[in-house]
Amino acid sequence: MFETLTTLATQETRPDPAAFWVELVGDIDGAGLDEQELVDQLEAMERLTCAAAAAKARLTADLHARRLVREARAGVPAQRRGRAVAHEVALARHESPHEGRQHTALALALVHDLPETLAALGRGEINEYRAQILARESADLCRADRGLLDATLGPRLGGMGNREVMVSARRLAYQLDTAAAEHRAARARTRRRVTARGLPDSMARISAEVLAEDAVVAMDCLREYADLRRAIGDDRTRDQIIADELVARLCRPALAGTRGVEVQLVMNADMLLDDDTTPAHLVGHGPIPAGIARKLLADADGKVLIRRLYAHPDDNSLVAMDSKGILFPRALRRLLFARDGKTCRTPWCDAPARHGDHVTPRHRGGRSTLDGGQGLCEACNYAKEAPGWRHHTQSQWPQRHTVQITTPTGHTHQSQAPPLPVRPNTRVLTCEIYRPMPQLDLAS
Repeated sequence: MFETLTTLATQETRPDPAAFWVELVGDIDGAGLDEQELVDQLEAMERLTCAAAAAKARLTADLHARRLVREARAGVPAQRRGRAVAHEVALARHESPHEGRQHTALALALVHDLPETLAALGRGEINEYRAQILARESADLCRADRGLLDATLGPRLGGMGNREVMVSARRLAYQLDTAAAEHRAARARTRRRVTARGLPDSMARISAEVLAEDAVVAMDCLREYADLRRAIGDDRTRDQIIADELVARLCRPALAGTRGVEVQLVMNADMLLDDDTTPAHLVGHGPIPAGIARKLLADADGKVLIRRLYAHPDDNSLVAMDSKGILFPRALRRLLFARDGKTCRTPWCDAPARHGDHVTPRHRGGRSTLDGGQGLCEACNYAKEAPGWRHHTQSQWPQRHTVQITTPTGHTHQSQAPPLPVRPNTRVLTCEIYRPMPQLDLAS
């Protein structure tokens, strides 16, 4: 069926097969339909979306199998074969590499281990997210037990909600292999971490994945402290006290004394002089109001270093930096991240940039220059080393830095450095605030 439709799409003089699918459903609307027919069409479109997800899973699994064969013939070590397929999937689906890895893992699980779940997805009885729940909950089972879980639950998935799918799959997985369930719980406890995500209105969310028992104790301590503060007349809300106390406790240094922590603000000269209302950019967070940025500079309890960055007058891209700022490799790396926004340059990848990468690998003649470098996350940097991947700088200074990415299948994608987050006026200032952390209060 897919081959027939694909042949039809290419025979319709469309150089881009995707245009066939877009034209097929992209202009559908509710004109001329009554309310019942509108609901019927919504249901039909949802089932079509689910069936398309099943088709994408089969296509992804096929691509992965063919890439394993190709890389085996090329002499790639077995443990490295197919590692970059998820990045191709991500680019094709216009998503981040993390999502590409999720889609690839789900596709392999559905095609090889969960045929009943795949069939339910193809019939439009479940959506891709519910299929992912079942695949995740059965991931630690052996193939035979996973097949039994799939055969038991797959035909009954229609009509189940997300939680019902999760609970049913988890309960059956625990019954089939208690040891695997305990191993999974132990492994989950090793993934303790703390992350931060920017929120609107100059706020941020700190999230922690910690042991359940530790979370209960920590929240009880914070609530008890908040109740005490409220009892002695603190006019802050309970939630405000908990949030402020959490930050205060985290900001205490491990050892007595002070240490500097760098905070970077990107502004222009007018904003610094109170003549501009353009939002400043807090590196690692995003835009903040200019007044908040000026207050942050004025209240800085520490030294403030201002480094001049020069912007292109036409497209606001970063083109130069104080000459003394590029004498050392660390400064050049900082300039790369300033130009690329501290976010991975791969299209649709939202991961933070961790590596100052050579666009052309050094062993192929790549140079450690501003044009020859880009900021990538670890996963994207490793993926571009797989056979068939090529990154090539297309721009020349002072044009905006542009890299062309070519995948092993010959598909190309453009990666362009973002414009500076503020309007330039000859120069843009990166204000680096080195703020000392508070003294450790051993009595608290």
